[in-house]
Amino acid sequence: MMRAISQDAYGGPEVLREVRLPRPAPGPSQILVRVRAAGVNPTDWKHRAHAGFLDRLPLVLGWDVAGVVEEVGFGVTLFEPGDEVFGMLPYPYGVGSHAEYAVGPARAFARKPAGIDHVRAGALPLVSLTAWQALVDTADVRPGQRVLVHAAAGGVGHVAVQIAKARGAHVIGTASAAKHGLLKELGADEVVDYREVDFAEVVRDVDVVLDPFAGEVLDRSLGVLRPGGIAVSILPVVPGQRARAEELGVRVAGLLVEADHAGMAAVADLVERGLLRAHVQEVFPLAQAARAHALGDTGHVTGKLVLEV
Repeated sequence: MMRAISQDAYGGPEVLREVRLPRPAPGPSQILVRVRAAGVNPTDWKHRAHAGFLDRLPLVLGWDVAGVVEEVGFGVTLFEPGDEVFGMLPYPYGVGSHAEYAVGPARAFARKPAGIDHVRAGALPLVSLTAWQALVDTADVRPGQRVLVHAAAGGVGHVAVQIAKARGAHVIGTASAAKHGLLKELGADEVVDYREVDFAEVVRDVDVVLDPFAGEVLDRSLGVLRPGGIAVSILPVVPGQRARAEELGVRVAGLLVEADHAGMAAVADLVERGLLRAHVQEVFPLAQAARAHALGDTGHVTGKLVLEV
């Protein structure tokens, strides 16, 4: 048996409770990981409140994993028991890392960088893969390009700033004034206080926009792109936005993050080279997952929240 954080209903943080469940066993091409830390992301508190992709109860949330391989299934050659790994369970249906053990495809994981602890490793997978797949796989950010990152001090945003900088880009981030110092530390070249200034009036000739908001923010972001530029949204893009992008001579793409061994290996390489780090605002023991969700519900998290198991 194992401890896990489960819910029998959708609602506020109070629906989360600690339960005991059977420990999963790895199937073919899977590994069983003893979870040491697991990040908490906006998608977690959104799925806690509403069905979203996961219209099933009871439900154990969590996609981020950092821990130690406990057991390997048939056919796994990448890892052995005792290896330290980190990764993202397949999004959205491979959920379940807010527990003492999690099982997932071996190729959803990579070896944990030796220079960081499990908490920092557990903060990285979902946000890092989102940023990597947006900026590298989709937008192909290159040296000298101008990249605008919205919500740059958030989970995805603060990682995206670092990945874009590691690719040699000129990085512009939007954030409240209190977070500008952190963004400068992470490598942002320019920071715009969205509470005081309309970014669309001060930002021009951008090659790539990373947008977590969609809606009117994405609409205005299309106007700051230079011809041929691309806006990547991590929320659904509506047909009207695609039509406007075409009129402006730019592109727009909607991204849903995928589990990815190669992406996790690239993230690990950036960490090992000192080019990427997770900013962790607060760490909670597994039993206090509801407190983490309550903080997430405020909408003012800087970087990441992590559950330590």
